[in-house]
Amino acid sequence: MQKRLYALGRLKTGQMNKSETAYAAHLELQKRAGLILWYRFEGIKLRLADSCFIIVDFAVMYASGQLEMHDVKGSKRIFSDDARVKMKVAADSYPFAFKAVYPKPKAAGWDVEEF
Repeated sequence: MQKRLYALGRLKTGQMNKSETAYAAHLELQKRAGLILWYRFEGIKLRLADSCFIIVDFAVMYASGQLEMHDVKGSKRIFSDDARVKMKVAADSYPFAFKAVYPKPKAAGWDVEEF
């Protein structure tokens, strides 16, 4: 029987976990290189239905002006079904690209899943 992995839970609003902190550093490097113009942690709250919202970890604006929503997960295995459904509904409802990003195991960089 395979043991299920669970996220440790949410920290206080505006406080990043280790994966989110590492991704913020990655975004800052991209900003300094001129690839992105702006990013904000937990900066946008989107309504999906009555009393149902999603706050994606990072809103990212590229130099082209394209705005994307990036949700950082410590591992693909802990991306719960309900969170995945919310991302799919958001991607169908809003004119932004929605992406889940995961640190590459035992390597530098990030794996990206688009919705």
